[in-house]
Amino acid sequence: MSVRTAVVLAAGEGTRLRPLTRNRPKPMLPAANRPVLEYVFDALIDAGIETIGVVVGYKRDRVQEHFGPTYRDVSIEYLHQDKQLGSGHALLEARAAVAEPFLAVNGDRVIEPGMVADVMAAAERHPDAPATLAVIERPDVRQYGAVVLDAGRIDRLVEQPDTDEYRLINAGVYAFSPAIFDAIEDTPRTDGELPLTDTLARLIDGGESVRGVHTEGLWVDATYPWDLLTVMRELLARGRVDEPPEEEGVWVDDSALVHDDATLQRPVVVGPDCEVGPGAAVGPDVALGRNATVGANATVERTVLDADTRVGPGSTLLDCVTGEDVTLGADATVPGGPASVRVGSRVFEDQRLGAVIADRTEAGGDVTFTPGTLVGPGAHIHTGARPSGWIATGAEVLG
Repeated sequence: MSVRTAVVLAAGEGTRLRPLTRNRPKPMLPAANRPVLEYVFDALIDAGIETIGVVVGYKRDRVQEHFGPTYRDVSIEYLHQDKQLGSGHALLEARAAVAEPFLAVNGDRVIEPGMVADVMAAAERHPDAPATLAVIERPDVRQYGAVVLDAGRIDRLVEQPDTDEYRLINAGVYAFSPAIFDAIEDTPRTDGELPLTDTLARLIDGGESVRGVHTEGLWVDATYPWDLLTVMRELLARGRVDEPPEEEGVWVDDSALVHDDATLQRPVVVGPDCEVGPGAAVGPDVALGRNATVGANATVERTVLDADTRVGPGSTLLDCVTGEDVTLGADATVPGGPASVRVGSRVFEDQRLGAVIADRTEAGGDVTFTPGTLVGPGAHIHTGARPSGWIATGAEVLG
């Protein structure tokens, strides 16, 4: 079957990435210095997709306002999932917009065009298969669930593997015939939700030839806040940035202003309209989003600064992720990991995370963040304070 249309599933929040997802969905979080969803769209378009439908839900305005009606001259149709009831339910929202065989991809993971092309080619070789999916090898199968592949067919899906014998996972890149919609509707819901994997498992158990194509390439996912640092490192290591190279491993947008006395240590990317002050040292493993500013004599390493972030002079930031429009005063310190980080009711030990500082947070001068601190949007951290743990949205931190 020939595939020229793609449906991108981008309706979820990403609760384990709070507080960064309080104001935007997971697909709009920064992968280096661009939203994750841009990389997904790029992979689809580079592989030959001509029309994109995007299922949006949580904070959908952030997606629609960023991309508008087209991306790289490819039209985008927005499809709304009003309640987040699983990936299968999300795909059903695209039924009226799809009449031919199509591609479906998760919108919250960075993928490469080669993966998409491999699935499209496999689907054309097996036009009678109701589904074809990309399968990749990963060491952390337990986090994603396993796939058992046998001579190009999916033998079974293992949702929660309890051994280390599995090596393959579902990459979240699918080719479907329109018959998949009936199969989804016939799938019983689990705790009120309708995961797409439940439908695939029913097809496999029913003897249908669900195909799998073993593919390779960049595939990175952020499940927890510190994973955004890993995503950034993977992208910079492969040079997957838009900015022009100034030298090997150093990419600087033409509109950025980097002082002659500043130092950029590779790999590092400096986005549009950024400013790096005199004596500042930025990198290695740093991504500066649009209009970010690093003040004089500041040190920034292993850090993602999202758009409109201001880092005051003399500050030191290690293993840090900021949201948009964050302001850190002079001599702010994020000392870096390892740290114990609480996400919901779980505590993750020995994570390499200095701090996550969400959108519109303001910190005065001489603020020191305890390693592993998570700061909610709109917090105000007063001069000289020592924030630690979980800081609630809009909180005032005095000491």
